[in-house]
Amino acid sequence: MIVVTGGAGFIGSAIVWKLNQLGKKNIIIVDELGKDEKWKNLVGLRYEDFVNKLEFIEQILDDVIPYNVEAIIHMGANSSTTEKDADHLLDNNYHYTKELAKFCVEKNVRFIYASSAATYGDGSLGFDDDESKLETLRPLNMYGYSKQLFDLWAKRNSISDQIVGIKYFNVYGPNEYHKGDMRSVVHKAFEQVRDTGKVRLFKSLNPKYKDGEQMRDFVYVKDAVDMTLYFLDKPDKNGIFNVGAGKARTWNDLVTTLFKAVGKPVNIEYIDLPQHLAEKYQYFTEANLTKIKSAGYNQPTTLLEDGINDYVKNYLLKGIYLDHR
Repeated sequence: MIVVTGGAGFIGSAIVWKLNQLGKKNIIIVDELGKDEKWKNLVGLRYEDFVNKLEFIEQILDDVIPYNVEAIIHMGANSSTTEKDADHLLDNNYHYTKELAKFCVEKNVRFIYASSAATYGDGSLGFDDDESKLETLRPLNMYGYSKQLFDLWAKRNSISDQIVGIKYFNVYGPNEYHKGDMRSVVHKAFEQVRDTGKVRLFKSLNPKYKDGEQMRDFVYVKDAVDMTLYFLDKPDKNGIFNVGAGKARTWNDLVTTLFKAVGKPVNIEYIDLPQHLAEKYQYFTEANLTKIKSAGYNQPTTLLEDGINDYVKNYLLKGIYLDHR
């Protein structure tokens, strides 16, 4: 069985979708559905069973998993960059991941987990997925730090060369409907265009960047999934890897493309950056993909224009989800 934790979530459900596309149904989804509509991500997927995340970790700790585990793809986490409950983040993003990693290393089970580009902090040290530089990184929020803690723990315990950590940059695409304020700007902007005919973007407080010219590495979820699953059957390829488009684009680029996709004139309003975000705001991110390419991944990433067009026209405008069919 392939276990996908967070399998009802955004990237997790997209991973299950891609596994289905590859003909795999021997999948266990581990998650908790709560009271939002995350369950809708599961409807079009094929898998063997659904297990609550608390039940699963008990099975791991008691060593009573009732099926043979081929791999654990660990996407389960609290992904809120504004979460204030540090203990909650430590439990979900650090301690839980440690137990899964220990189980996989001991049982010789493939382990792929989600780290984050949030570990890079303000980006002043660059965006190189070099394990020798891990200790120098300074995340700007507790979410990033909770991810950083596990990366450091894996390195200290000499298992980084037996597992794969994925540092996702700004992922967008279908199946993020449930994420509320943590949805991509593509999804939020789509709703603004649909409802008001305009998009609001934060003004820049950095003189190096004009309003709307702040830059991010926007990666389409279908690319992120392909890059992640590349490592599934390659046990000799291990370590931490950036997953992004490899090219930074501006918010203005993103929004202009979105307006074109929905067939409306560009209408952008620049608003003040809230004070609580000002000190933690990233003006530039760009994934260095040299390492993943050196590991043998050679597929081109989707252009921002093509990704937004696919997302808007084939999913958002139709209100549909990823489906195995």
